[in-house]
Amino acid sequence: MPPPAGRLTAGALSAGVTRGRYDRRSRRGGSIGGASLSAVDTSVSRALALAVAAAAADKKATDIRILDLGELLGITDFFVLASASNDRQLGTIVEEIERRLKQGAGRAPLGREGTKETGWMVLDYGEIVVHAFTEEQRAFYNLERLWSDAPTLPLTDPAPAS
Repeated sequence: MPPPAGRLTAGALSAGVTRGRYDRRSRRGGSIGGASLSAVDTSVSRALALAVAAAAADKKATDIRILDLGELLGITDFFVLASASNDRQLGTIVEEIERRLKQGAGRAPLGREGTKETGWMVLDYGEIVVHAFTEEQRAFYNLERLWSDAPTLPLTDPAPAS
């Protein structure tokens, strides 16, 4: 069943994520004489994604996934996906994520789309984008299928070896 009018669409999502506030490619090294680009350090964005997942889990979010989109998308490193059983819980999860990142990392979202009534809320932190859904909207939009080529980050991911 398609979402009612006024709900987030893929176009709205794309506009919210690509407003030019963050371009992952700008963090890459250059190329000289055909040499490849240097590796991108994603340790900070990885830590933020794990902090978001922990905040969502503390508010009883379900089916939490972290998709590593760095090599596929180029404008963000990670999507964090989480589900809520109802719109009230959805609002609580998003509020907790915002509170934790503000207190723990001094970070506020660069953009926020959706409301708990729409069933899909997006927080754009630049290097990570949080998608919190009601279970119904998560099943409808199925971002995991759209980004099925993206590797998933374990929720207990240790820091990558240097």
